[in-house]
Amino acid sequence: MADSTLTERRSRATDGPRAPGGTRRRRRAEWVAYLPYLLPGAIAFAVVIGYPLLTNVYFSLFKWRGGMAPLRWNGLGNYVDLLGDDKFWTSFGNSLAMIVAMVLVPTLLGLVLAAVLFDYLGRRFGARVSSVLRATYYLPQILPVAVAGVLWNWILNSQTGALNAILRGVGIESPPNWLGDPTTALPSVMLVLIWVQMGYPVVIFMAALQRVDPELYEAAELDGAGWWDRFRAITVPQIRPEIFVVTLTCTVAALKVFGPIYVLTRGGPESSTLVPSYYSYLSFFDKSQVGYGSAIATVLTLVIVVVAAVILGLQNRAERREREGI
Repeated sequence: MADSTLTERRSRATDGPRAPGGTRRRRRAEWVAYLPYLLPGAIAFAVVIGYPLLTNVYFSLFKWRGGMAPLRWNGLGNYVDLLGDDKFWTSFGNSLAMIVAMVLVPTLLGLVLAAVLFDYLGRRFGARVSSVLRATYYLPQILPVAVAGVLWNWILNSQTGALNAILRGVGIESPPNWLGDPTTALPSVMLVLIWVQMGYPVVIFMAALQRVDPELYEAAELDGAGWWDRFRAITVPQIRPEIFVVTLTCTVAALKVFGPIYVLTRGGPESSTLVPSYYSYLSFFDKSQVGYGSAIATVLTLVIVVVAAVILGLQNRAERREREGI
């Protein structure tokens, strides 16, 4: 009996240290097996994102007019100049307006529209009606930016635009110059961006609602819950992950928006619609200040990374609380 006990103890002492080593070796073997699948993505990331980013940071440390002009070392001088550049701060202030137009308003309205299409119109008029309306909302997303810009330039033109023609028809003699007046240019661009962006959250949220158990809505309706009660107690909690995804992707898109500004206003009038990406473009190509434009682009990249990290952190915290039942 004593011999068997001693043998068992020796076996445990011998097997104990080997288990972690075996686990580490197994995990290392798994990583090695994954490498052939991860390598193409890593190479693509390095070529498409990593190398251009490092090159941009490198150029931001110089004064350079581009082309064959010589590079002149400037250190952090471009970044110091940004701190005193009123247009730079104006462009980031306008980015907050872009976030309102591309994130806050479309996400809230898209959430309500998706819930109405899914829980109200879809249940009463059939899935075909809600699908047609969903496609209608998403149509601006698939229009090229140039086409959307031409369309809205025609609508908002101060002389021949459709909107001002309607206003003159109802007796307004001097309608606003929507895109040419600093007081109305930014709200007009925000309106266009809301129109363009609205379909994206609607499609995402309606796709997310497809995985929600219909019996939850039926049970809540039998208990006397109205549409708003079902929206607040079922719809929003069930699609919270998709809400975070839409918020993250739309925020990144709002911070780096370029196409609509280029087509509609070119940052004017009087920098009222200037955004960082377009200001960087102007510095690169119009002013031939490549180093300064690179500094603007680098700061914008850092802001996007920080904002994305904050949103992902909030999402992880919300998921952790949900798992813990808080």
